Amino acid sequence: MTTVRIPAGWPATEDQARAVQDELRERVVLDEPGPPPGAGHVTGVDVAYDDERDVVAAAAVVLDAATLAVVAEATAVGRISFPYVPGLLAFREIPTVLAALDALPHPPGLVVCDGYGLAHPRRFGLASHLGVLTGLPTIGVAKNPFTFTYDEPGAPRGSTSALLAGSEEVGRALRTRDAVKPVFVSVGHRVSLDTACAHTLALTPAYRLPETTRRADALCRKALREATYPA
Repeated sequence: MTTVRIPAGWPATEDQARAVQDELRERVVLDEPGPPPGAGHVTGVDVAYDDERDVVAAAAVVLDAATLAVVAEATAVGRISFPYVPGLLAFREIPTVLAALDALPHPPGLVVCDGYGLAHPRRFGLASHLGVLTGLPTIGVAKNPFTFTYDEPGAPRGSTSALLAGSEEVGRALRTRDAVKPVFVSVGHRVSLDTACAHTLALTPAYRLPETTRRADALCRKALREATYPA
């Protein structure tokens, strides 16, 4: 497990954080298809918090994209680096997520975030932020539609509908299980929306949420317990 300090010069105010988003958003790459599903590695990242103790734990879990077997995993723990502000959650998570990714012994390949990419009020959620900083292809797969609207996709697995900000498509509602609530997929960096949805389906053979997210969620919660209640 890696212990993380808050980086020097890290934004301390909402205005500073929004200025960083405005600068980095210009670097998002939207014209690449991304790696094909079922090949190479795919990595899930997730975080868990203990606000009372000022602790955040991040996990990165690398899966073989063809078999979904775990190839490698790493965790990082640090202080919470930004207050809770809707739309600026990446600033609470990025330092520890980057440290977990850096600690991996294998290249991560595509990175799947439990959250948003372009489906964000400022079109720069965690998946986009992480992609720009690392150069890695990234997508966001979220549990809810945030502030956006959508029509219910068809009941069969694989059905989709546009996730909309007004008339702008910022992602897709994707049914990963027959007649089960959809997940909400958006592009982060260096991946097309079609490819992002294809990866999400490949990562959900048995459950609503991707295996990347399920495994990273379990690992970061375990890391947080160990950090806050050591044996």
